[in-house]
Amino acid sequence: MKFRIGNGYDVHQLAEGRKLILGGIEIAAEKGLLGHSDADVLLHAIMDAMLGALALGDIGKHFPDTGAEFKDIDSKILLKRAYGLIKDRGYTIGNIDSTVVLEKPKIGKYIPAMQRVISEILECSPEDISIKATTSEKLGFVGREEGAVAYAVALLENLRT
Repeated sequence: MKFRIGNGYDVHQLAEGRKLILGGIEIAAEKGLLGHSDADVLLHAIMDAMLGALALGDIGKHFPDTGAEFKDIDSKILLKRAYGLIKDRGYTIGNIDSTVVLEKPKIGKYIPAMQRVISEILECSPEDISIKATTSEKLGFVGREEGAVAYAVALLENLRT
């Protein structure tokens, strides 16, 4: 069986008047992430990791922020489309490992729901989706509560070999 691995990174600014969407779910918060889509920093990092594993570029190539059709789009739709590109090439998810860096709110209690949402879209078990949450210990733009960062690594398995 052939394996491919990719890593992803995304960052979005926090802003008042926006919903905080992470891992495909809405989280109660004073500020949300700012972006052309719903700005789900976690799903964006996961998509970049998946696309990168097959050298397909990044989400900006496939879902440009200049495209009106992507304005305020639910990132779960984009994740499903990105996974379609992976499946079309004969691959499936081996596992995903990700980290969200956000000063507040604390998101640990939301992780099981995020895992369920993501695993349903990616047709895998929630145990194949690792999501870790941390802060930046008050350092940098994340520590000043100006934004959030997410990192992801995706292992893809080729079903055709």
